[in-house]
Order: sequence, then structure tokens, then C-alpha cells
Amino acid sequence: MTEADFLARLRTLPLHPGAHDLADDTAALAGLTITTDTLVEGVHFLPHDPAGDVAWKLVATNLSDLAAKGARVEGILLNYPLRDAAWDAAFLDGLAQALAAFGCALLGGDTVTLPAGAPRVLTVTAFGAEAAAPPRSGARDGDALYVTGTIGDAGAGLAIARAGHGDAVLLARYRRPRPRLAEGRALAPLVHAMMDVSDGLLIDAARMAAASGLAVAVELGAVPLARGVTDALAAATAGDDYELLFAAAPDAALPVAATRVGTFSAGAGLTLTQDGDNVPLPASLGYQHGLR
Repeated sequence: MTEADFLARLRTLPLHPGAHDLADDTAALAGLTITTDTLVEGVHFLPHDPAGDVAWKLVATNLSDLAAKGARVEGILLNYPLRDAAWDAAFLDGLAQALAAFGCALLGGDTVTLPAGAPRVLTVTAFGAEAAAPPRSGARDGDALYVTGTIGDAGAGLAIARAGHGDAVLLARYRRPRPRLAEGRALAPLVHAMMDVSDGLLIDAARMAAASGLAVAVELGAVPLARGVTDALAAATAGDDYELLFAAAPDAALPVAATRVGTFSAGAGLTLTQDGDNVPLPASLGYQHGLR
């Protein structure tokens, strides 16, 4: 069963109004914006990734969803599997660094014992307040599609982590992403839809268009790439960038640096262009759980 299949079944269950029909990355309850993310060893991080970096990434991935709602961070809950004392201690050091860097507090959580040899499964639930951004379903016909920062950095960083050598800046973008919290709060009153790029620019752009009942065209040559990243298609299908992807009027005065990478229009589906010409879509638009 794919992630999409599983979500479709979940939508047949009784849903809270704050669940937004499971069509967004956050839920709303009693004035709070809530999100949860899980990192699995061997899926979301490599077994040899430093424990402190894993802790940082676990916090950052959750706070990125709050950033996409323009929310102010309130705190997190941590679910943690105890197994190795040295790894656990290094994880706590990284957790302290992340909480200090992002002005975040620990609310509580749960600890369990992990059997020897079992992959680590780590979960954080994050809470935010004063969310001002609309959901991903708010894009309008004629809107431009924008993205902050550069794309494909984390994909390149993952390759560097696997190889054991390479550009330290790209490696840090994979291991220690920085959620765009300030940018999200600045953009929230101006955008029509916003989400973060977690599974890949193309797949997340397609998800925003589908949720909004629109088509989207992405110009591959416009995708902003960091120094050392040269394959735009690979970058646009890589995940873990945690940049903000948003829809806004083409003439909007944006308060943060962002690059226009596409356009929404009436219709459905994703179109990829290169210098104005349509190009075939890749077999995979990005990462999807449940696909092998």
C-alpha cells in the first residue's frame, strides 16, 4: 500500500475538522497548529550519520511544517527509543543545540527500549501558534509558484554522506537543515498557498496544484541551484530541502528572497518545461513512502 492509498483509507474514518481532510501537513486544535514527523534509520538518515545531527534534523523537519504555516513555535514532544548510551548522549547534545537555535522548548514525550539491532524510529510532535498562512489548497489561477533558497542541496549532501567526502556546506544542508521560520511568518499574510519542500520540488508542486484544483507548469531552468549542484532535474526530484514553496500573485511584493519557478493555471496535472518547451516528466517526481 502506498502513502497515497493509506491516506485515502484514512479519509474514510471520522476526521476532526482541524484535520483539514488530511490534505495539509498540519492540523489545528484549540488555537494551536500541530504537526508530527518521524525519522527512520535507513530511510530518513544513514546508520552512520552523527546522532547529534539526527536530533537536529528531527526537530528541523517538524518546525519546517510550522514555518509553512507562518506559525510561532511553542514547543515539541519527543518519542525516543533508548538503546546505546553513547548515541543517546550525543543525540541529547544535538537536541539541545537545535532547541536553542530555533527558540523551541521541550514539552515532554515518551521513551521506550529498542531491541538490539532494530533500526531507530524517532518521532517529534511540534506545536505552533498564531499561524497566518493559508493551506496548500489555496493557489489561484494565474498565480506564480515561488521557492525560497536553493533546491537539491540535501540530495547532493546525501550523496556526500554516503561517499564519506565532499562539500561540507552541502553535507550540512542534508544533516542540519534550517526551517524557514522567519521567512514563513513574513510571507504568511501575502501568499495564497504554502508548504515546505520535503519530498522534492516537483512532487510537492504537483501536490499543491492538485489540492488547489489547478494545473502547474514548472520551468526547469528557473530552479535555483547551489554552487556544486548542476543537475536541475535531479535537484527538483530530491527531497529534504525544507525550503518554502508558495503560490502568490505574479506582481506580489515579496518581503523575502525567493525565485519564481512556475505558474498555476486552470486544469490539472504537472507540466515541466525547459526554456519554454515541454519536456517529459521523470518516472519519479520525488519521494513517496510505500513505493519500492
